[in-house]
Amino acid sequence: MNKAFTKEAEEEAEIPDAIDSLPAGAKNYITPDGMERLRAELDHLRRVERPQVVENVSWAAGNGDRSENGDYIYGKKRLREIDRRTRFLIKRMEIAEVVDPAQQKNHDQVFFGATVTYADSNDVERTVRIVGVDEARLEEGEISWISPVARALMKALDGDVVKMNTPGGVEELEILKIAY
Repeated sequence: MNKAFTKEAEEEAEIPDAIDSLPAGAKNYITPDGMERLRAELDHLRRVERPQVVENVSWAAGNGDRSENGDYIYGKKRLREIDRRTRFLIKRMEIAEVVDPAQQKNHDQVFFGATVTYADSNDVERTVRIVGVDEARLEEGEISWISPVARALMKALDGDVVKMNTPGGVEELEILKIAY
């Protein structure tokens, strides 16, 4: 194989750290739990994963021809991914503003950090927790405070019916329970 092709693949164009998912001028709110998860991920990348990959790359480099050495090529690529994620986490943590939902005094209204149970127009009940952009996990029922559902629910009171624009029209959401 011509080295020009392997060199081209090895020197991928610099990929940006991540698309900024915050609206212009918005603060990067995060819960204390979310900040701790980011710190734990950063710590794992720095103390566990990166040293393991560096060791593997070092071993693979000692095996001779690097142009056809899969362990070396994959390892270098993985190091770039780890470094990119590390830079991203550091930047996000620097601009994060920790908001503790436990400090919320008004428990009858939906604010950042609230766990809200609501019913949609088909009487399907859902429970979501409103969290920061960097900590949202849909599979855990955690949605970003800038998501359409969270924006519709924000500042509503227990028992309110709020409207949310959807591609299919306007949907009404009835707030059944708010917890912090």
